[in-house]
Amino acid sequence: MPRRGRGPYLYWRNERRKGGKAIARATWIIIDGSKHIATGCFAGENSKAQECLARYITEKYSPVRRERLIETIDVADVLNVYYDDTRTRQANQSKLDERILRLASWWGGKTLADVNGESCRAYAAWRGSNGGARRDLEDLRAAINHHEKEGYHRGRVRVVLPEKGLPRERWLTRSEAALLVWTCWRYRETQTVHVGSLKGTKVETDKRPLRHVARFILIGLYTGTRAGAIASAAPFREPGKSFVDLDSGIFYRLAIGKRATAKRQTPVPLPKRLLTHLRRWSRLGISRTHFVEWNGKPVASVKTGFASAVRLAKLDLKIGNVTPHTLRHTAATWLMQSGAPHWEAAGFLGMSEKTLREVYGHHHPDHLQGAANAIGNHARPKKNVALVIPLAEERAKRD
Repeated sequence: MPRRGRGPYLYWRNERRKGGKAIARATWIIIDGSKHIATGCFAGENSKAQECLARYITEKYSPVRRERLIETIDVADVLNVYYDDTRTRQANQSKLDERILRLASWWGGKTLADVNGESCRAYAAWRGSNGGARRDLEDLRAAINHHEKEGYHRGRVRVVLPEKGLPRERWLTRSEAALLVWTCWRYRETQTVHVGSLKGTKVETDKRPLRHVARFILIGLYTGTRAGAIASAAPFREPGKSFVDLDSGIFYRLAIGKRATAKRQTPVPLPKRLLTHLRRWSRLGISRTHFVEWNGKPVASVKTGFASAVRLAKLDLKIGNVTPHTLRHTAATWLMQSGAPHWEAAGFLGMSEKTLREVYGHHHPDHLQGAANAIGNHARPKKNVALVIPLAEERAKRD
């Protein structure tokens, strides 16, 4: 197996003499493979030589930021420019890191001219998931658009995305939601006895490990808020947290100090039942720093606990899996079933009215009812009535 290259490094080259005469001063040089690069640094200029090495490495591995033809631009350079310029604005930086790393590992070595429908489909096949490949390629498209807007390339590059998956239609009935909440609230942790006469016996303890999931579910059902905003919800204002104003009953879902994104996290008034719960949890010290806490500490995710609750409640999963995001689908469905106006429901959920109509509109009691009533009406159509009455006829009637 060939030895891995050392990479660029500094080397002190001693003075060279010929015939007793110095022909070259001792100096620092940079060795990069077979290349020897002069630094112009001599004895006593060690720090200056280090700066030269750092500058050389930066220039070597940093993408070139000037307009070039797409046939000469490596896709990895485009991804690096996008990553350096936009990472700080991303809501979930760790997820971006994963996607950029995946994209760079596959597209690195290919030029922008290689980006087309065929190569995008090849990436989707390598990724193994149309949904995951679509999300990755959306980042690639954003990176290419950013590169073009900055004026670093000319020429059209088209990223072809896999088709969108079918929308998830699983939502909870009110009886299913009640069963899930009570399962979380009543569940007790079971432990196995390891000593004594009851060794090997499983006994219930007083620990209630799923009550924080019950609180999460209630907030999700009553507000339709996304999981991240529920997890960060706090009874006081603090950077990085979404704020629940228990006095005015307003839930400010966008975390303080974070930039608004396409995921509309608009402020929303809290339903009275939920507000009563939140005030009680805060008053009793159940929720001290966050409304969803586990052992007195905030939780980053409830996926594991939520999956356990779904399993213990024995919900029907044949019609679709039940995840924390199902609570948002459920809230939207319940609003439509109750006949809430579309624009009010969309504002409450923090989604566009178009999305609400297309995905959940069929649950509304008024959905296409005019057409349904018309097609079932057997009454004879009314005869056409003249809208213009001759003046002579009108005069005769008066006489």
